Amino acid sequence: MAGQHRLLLENAQQLVLVCGRGEEYLLREGAAGLPVLRDASVVVGLDGCIKAVGRADVIRNQFSGATFEKVIDCSGKCVLPGLVDAHTHPVWAGDRVHEFAMKLAGASYMEIHQAGGGIHFTVEHTQKATEEELFDTFKHRLERMRRAGSTLVECKSGYGLNLETELKMLRVIECAKQSMDIGISSTYCGAHSVPKGKTATEATDDIINNHLPKLKELQLSGEIHVNNIDVFCEKGVFDLESTRRILQAGKDIGLQINFHGDELHPMKSAELGAELGARAISHLEEVSDEGITAMARAKCAAVLLPTTAYMLRLKQPQARKMLEEGVIVALGSDFNPNAYCFSMPMVMHLACVNMKMSMNEALVAATINAAYALGKSDTHGSIEAGKQGDLIIINSSRWEHLIYQFGGHEALINYVIVKGKVIYQNEMCGTMSSY
Repeated sequence: MAGQHRLLLENAQQLVLVCGRGEEYLLREGAAGLPVLRDASVVVGLDGCIKAVGRADVIRNQFSGATFEKVIDCSGKCVLPGLVDAHTHPVWAGDRVHEFAMKLAGASYMEIHQAGGGIHFTVEHTQKATEEELFDTFKHRLERMRRAGSTLVECKSGYGLNLETELKMLRVIECAKQSMDIGISSTYCGAHSVPKGKTATEATDDIINNHLPKLKELQLSGEIHVNNIDVFCEKGVFDLESTRRILQAGKDIGLQINFHGDELHPMKSAELGAELGARAISHLEEVSDEGITAMARAKCAAVLLPTTAYMLRLKQPQARKMLEEGVIVALGSDFNPNAYCFSMPMVMHLACVNMKMSMNEALVAATINAAYALGKSDTHGSIEAGKQGDLIIINSSRWEHLIYQFGGHEALINYVIVKGKVIYQNEMCGTMSSY
């Protein structure tokens, strides 16, 4: 196939497709037998989409007359889909490192919250920060996520709680969407906490009557593009009825429902999400058996966050039960001032060790299923012709090293590629062995 193309990755020791037949998501049975090609190649076209995947000799013959802007020899290395981080809070000012000591001394999340710390501490600093200051820190955080292999990231607002600051955060996210080589799914999370001086009902009314109409106006004008709506459905924050009202109002203006539920207390969030047609629900440490059944039936993804359970010493989400009952399980880093982790490889490792997922299941959860949770599995999450050319190359002859090496991704990830363009190259990998 003659002509100009953007990228050729050739001779990969292992090419992990994740999906081979255009699946929207994979359940437990599908994850058990991931398609892996050996001595394989990938071609990405000038439009940034994958043109061909297959055995190196077949691709070599098929593209014998073609020219490529870049060719990478992947001999002895593995190629995987770019990782998808399905839950982050990366736009904020202030630092809560002091709270880590409080947590280690035994203070609970809600005790810190009620003492003026937690979300409210971050809100105060974020409200005072300029748009430029927020973008600068946000950009550096995204760059660290890219170096750890994430090529699509869900990014929430939620540290404003008033309309002005929430819109400021969403504009910062929009700016990164337009200016950085990384995929972003943006989420309005104005119901992250109840603002000081308001009741939950007053905050709910403000969001429905003021925030969402303004958001709709800015969406229609093209100033910002928001994908999802989120609410922190929790005891002492937004109850089930307030959550229902906000999520339904967001759905009515075209936003996907993707919210926090059943984290610290059983709230029947999973049942509500299934009823409303939610695309995904995050946390779920306290989900009920009925909620798991309802999510499986509704094809509502469970975005599990092993960093949160680990750092807050919470009960681990019931990943095995969810997988066994047919829930679409995805993963996210939950990056925020309370769970400071940029690395999806570390998240996958924690999912395997603490939530008893297999390495196959963890990779599926951080690729195709995380993409599904964001409504993007038609373009992201696997290495298939027609999908966006988002790829990572690791300096190892077996892909499992990406999960096995806890904290080892900084020396292991050789290249990160978005739309067929190398956005990160780790020079160390040319001389280092993964063994």
